Amino acid sequence: MSVDLTSTSGRTILAFKAGRAFRRAGTNFVDASPTKGAIVLTNEEGLIHFMWKDRTTGEVGEDLILFPGDAKLEKVPQSSWGRTYVLKFESSDQKHFFWLQDSSTRRDEEFVTNLNRTLADPNIIAIWDARNVYPASEASTSATGASISPPSTVQPIVPATSNLTPAGTTPEQLAQLRGIVSSMTGFTSEDELWLTDVLSSQNLLQLFQSHPELLSSLFPHLPPELIPSSDATPQQAVEILQRTTNSPPFRLAVAQLDRALRTGALGEFVRSLGLPESAAMGVGAFLAAIAEQARQEGGTEERMEED
Repeated sequence: MSVDLTSTSGRTILAFKAGRAFRRAGTNFVDASPTKGAIVLTNEEGLIHFMWKDRTTGEVGEDLILFPGDAKLEKVPQSSWGRTYVLKFESSDQKHFFWLQDSSTRRDEEFVTNLNRTLADPNIIAIWDARNVYPASEASTSATGASISPPSTVQPIVPATSNLTPAGTTPEQLAQLRGIVSSMTGFTSEDELWLTDVLSSQNLLQLFQSHPELLSSLFPHLPPELIPSSDATPQQAVEILQRTTNSPPFRLAVAQLDRALRTGALGEFVRSLGLPESAAMGVGAFLAAIAEQARQEGGTEERMEED
């Protein structure tokens, strides 16, 4: 039975055979895992998913959500056979090692070049050398195995977006929250802003403490184990939210979003949030678009009350 490596919830951009490698504890040596796998790159609502799948079981071993320009796959120069690569990040020091498993080395450079071009700009079109394209029966995007199973290890950078209002959150709460966030600092779209400053721990704590009625609208976005119980006091809820927003994963996600907004390559992503594509042209433009959205929604509510 054949595993379709392109069978994902998003649009598959490219896929090629690759295994994982792991750093040996306490050393700089990297050991290649013999497990047959594949690197699969997909585009889901403007966000790039870098996945590694087991070609035998179809299991997803890694699922990283990457912002444009934040990651690059580079050859490990110390590799004796030249097929070991490392995925590096601009916003952190994390590293993921892989080794190319195609039976021939002739497409290695082509695969890696197109992957890195896409990581830099999700809107580019991959360029393939027709002389290197294998027959369908030998394509690098298919292999033997079972049907795809749910991810076993997922490392999301940012939460997935949805057009649905989270459970327990009303449209009025969301509109009020947008208005508050947009007023946390004065800005114009031309200002040199840093999202890490706007969403600083101090600003977020002030938001939580001054608007306790909106805390419940944030709970659906927390991991299930962190959602406060129904009898939790507002102070307990604030402490949970503060721990979350002070955590390294949250701070890293904010930094990566800040960097991605400066590339101008998140048009599809901001459209999924109901914002104009111009909101992807920088942090100031992004915040200005949120403020305008809050103003328009506030005006709509006032007109409805008058009617």
